[in-house]
Amino acid sequence: QLQLVESGGGLVQPGGSLRLSCAASGFTLDYYAIGWFRQAPGKEREGVSCISSSDGSTNYADSVKGRFTISRDNAKNTVYLQMNSLKPEDTAVYYCAVSVHTVQAMCVQPEYVFYWGQGTQVTVSS
Repeated sequence: QLQLVESGGGLVQPGGSLRLSCAASGFTLDYYAIGWFRQAPGKEREGVSCISSSDGSTNYADSVKGRFTISRDNAKNTVYLQMNSLKPEDTAVYYCAVSVHTVQAMCVQPEYVFYWGQGTQVTVSS
């Protein structure tokens, strides 16, 4: 059974940090681009960061560059999103996703995702 399970979300104060994890089961992540997306209430789902399967190349939304870092551990079949200097506008449900497309295409066009995790809530508030 194919599964992507996100964890690590929660409530954090502005300026704080969180690390999200996405563990895959039922398939190996080695052959796919992996991405993190987020959706805030009343807004469309947007790509946050994506990482390729081949050369480890990455893509980041302008709003998170310099603050977020995506990484993958193929041995653990897990992808991470380290989020630092969090802002209230980062508040959203964060989703892990997989695609066979390039990281650039995947992060810009969520319709290129073929499988989604269930999401984890991140709330940045004082």
